[in-house]
Amino acid sequence: MKHRFPLAALAAAVVLVTACGSNVAPSPSPSGSGPGRSPATSGGSGAPVVLPTIVSSELGVGANRVLVSLTDASGQKPAGSPDRKVAVGFRGPSGETIAPQPATFIWAIEGFSGVYILHATFASAGHWTADFTTSAPGAPEQTVPFAFDVQPKTQVLGPGDPAPSVVTPTIASAGDVSKVSTDTKPVARFYETSEADALAAKKAFVLIFATPKFCQTSTCGPTLDKLKPVAAAHPEMTFINVEPYLLKDDQGQLQPDLDAAGNFQPAPATVAFHLQSEPFVFVVGADGTIRSTFELVFAPDEIEAAIQAVEKAG
Repeated sequence: MKHRFPLAALAAAVVLVTACGSNVAPSPSPSGSGPGRSPATSGGSGAPVVLPTIVSSELGVGANRVLVSLTDASGQKPAGSPDRKVAVGFRGPSGETIAPQPATFIWAIEGFSGVYILHATFASAGHWTADFTTSAPGAPEQTVPFAFDVQPKTQVLGPGDPAPSVVTPTIASAGDVSKVSTDTKPVARFYETSEADALAAKKAFVLIFATPKFCQTSTCGPTLDKLKPVAAAHPEMTFINVEPYLLKDDQGQLQPDLDAAGNFQPAPATVAFHLQSEPFVFVVGADGTIRSTFELVFAPDEIEAAIQAVEKAG
């Protein structure tokens, strides 16, 4: 059965494959196209050897964590790798410029596909251009421009926003971890505390939206697995994993609770945080304010720095 999911086409650019072929339409309705508008023509001589894409679900005025994906010239195979260098500069609609900065490569699926991550602060909304400069060992450097949009404000909640209070499923409320998680090797600790209770406790916590079984991008399982050793290193921190879609028990198996049109339905927490993609990680401070967010994938040092920052803040 085919389901609508505007985010699948966007997030699939990260890995070029989807995990289950199902499509979901979260509420409120996202644009479904991400910030990218259209590839621009190559800035160098000859056709580009790689095609860049900004795969962040949305970019807005202010500070942004920007995700970049590379495919080969056919657009069919991942081209990103740890030994391919990428630097990105930006040009804005009113003559703004952001100097090129190197991007950090992270495997999304180990050994198969990954993304490049960098940070950029956009001063205005409108049509921007990213200039991707890339080179592989033994190959000439090439610059390829890509047009994209910056929104006045992003839909998904971000750093500085108060985390909404949502009662999320727990082992205590469901009776068994298999009733609240599609992870084949679940960490019980991730399902012991409701997000609403974590907020009420006034202690920092990490909130993960990931569904290993029904993920649209094949990255939910790997992202969740990457968080397990992080959680083990921080026994003092509350970690909460939330399945982003409504699920039901069907003969002992969690299955999607589809609407009348056959679409996946977003869980209440997915709606409350205005998610535009999954997986997604939020690091929330003791005061209930979102301090850091990580879309799709993260580097170990990124999440570690975010946790240390909220613990230091108290």
